[in-house]
Parts: sequence; C-alpha cells; structure tokens
Amino acid sequence: MERPQEKPDATVEPGVGRDFCTTHWSVVLAAGDQTSPEGHAALCRLCEIYWAPVYAFIRKRGYSPELAQDLTQEFFATLLEKNYLAKALRERGKFRSFVMTSVQNFLHIDHDRNQAQKRGGGRVILSLKDDLAESGYQSQVTDESDPAKAFEQRWASTLLQNVFQRLREEHVESSRSGLFQELQAHLWCDPDSIPYGTLATRFGLTVGNVKVISHRLRGRCREILRHEIAQTVSQPGEIDEELRYLMRVVSQ
Repeated sequence: MERPQEKPDATVEPGVGRDFCTTHWSVVLAAGDQTSPEGHAALCRLCEIYWAPVYAFIRKRGYSPELAQDLTQEFFATLLEKNYLAKALRERGKFRSFVMTSVQNFLHIDHDRNQAQKRGGGRVILSLKDDLAESGYQSQVTDESDPAKAFEQRWASTLLQNVFQRLREEHVESSRSGLFQELQAHLWCDPDSIPYGTLATRFGLTVGNVKVISHRLRGRCREILRHEIAQTVSQPGEIDEELRYLMRVVSQ
C-alpha cells in the first residue's frame, strides 16, 4: 500500500507540535489574499516585523525621520494597493531579501519624493506605531552607513523581540513567570545573567531544576524562532541557513 504523498511545501519541524506544521512562505502568501480576515492578519503581522527594518534602511539613505516615516508608510501602502505580495513567487527565496529589493526599487522610482504630500499622501495608512520608529532606530544607531546592513540589524532585532514576546505570553500566567524573566539573560549567555545557584535559592529550587527549566526554555525559544523563519523562506533547507545568518547579524 502506497504511503500518501506529503505536500511539497509543508514541513513539521523536529520537536514541534501539530500547531507548528508550517507551509513555507505561508504568511506571505496569506497576506496576498486581501479578501480574507486571515489575509489581513497576515499582512499586519508582516508589516509589524518589517516596518522597523524598512524604516532603518530609508533613514540610512539620508532621509529625515518625518520623511522616512512617510516613505515607509507609502512603501507598505504600495505593497497593499498593488497586491505585490500575491504576485511574489516562492522561487524568490527569502522574504527578507524580497523586501529589501522591493524597498530599493521603491526609493529608486520615487527618488523625487522630497516633495512628498501631506503624511501618507492620502493613501492607505497602516496601523503602525510611527512614534516608536525613530526611538527604535536611534537605540540601535551604529557607525554602519550601509542601509542594507541597517535593514538586516533591525530585521534580526525585531524577529528576536517577537520570539521573546511569545515566550513571555506563554509564561505570563505561570507560577514561575518570575524565574522566566531572570532566565531570559541565559538564553544569550549574557555575562550579567544571575547564576543558577542564586536563582535556585531565590525560587526554592535545586540548581538541577533551574538548569532543566533553562534548557527547556532555550529549546522552546529555538522552536519558535525556527517556526517564524520557516514561514518566510521558500525551501526547508533554507531554515538553518537563515538561522545562521541571523546569528551572524546579531553578533556583529
């Protein structure tokens, strides 16, 4: 008896439950369907992830904060109105690369937008936190002048923030939510992290218990991160490659 064939673009990540069965580019493709609630939610999710990277890219091109906000809004409004996401093929590879190329083309086409209209130019305004764009950008300002690297740094930072936010939401009602807060520093080997022995005493556990909880937390963090990346790459083999790339960006 023949085994049923699996869908070519679906995969279940090792150690991940059924809710982590992912279709690569699934979020991107869903965002292209503007007629469904799922499509709208997917679009909002992508905009939240890539808003800060696009803003950083535009700011590094020399635009003022106000104009950079206008252009970022205009860029996402263009993606929405032209429905470019529905036309984006999975063969394009990593969605991160697709967005960066798209914003480069957008700025090239709209190079005289220094005479921009009133904010948003009367076009669709996405519900994003403009007031946080510049503060977030300034918090990570470096000597790096390359807009592409600024984009990647903000992409990595935003992705990791979303992963930690999901971890926090999973532990917010846990009796060990306080321990979770303290263990976050251990996920990235922060030199200022509180020693396991101190945490064990503080929370009435053994050092072994704390190490096990930390190990599980690190594993859960990897699961969520793989899941997030899997949804915006075109091939399963690109997940680990993209993870390694993210770690390189973070370590710079």
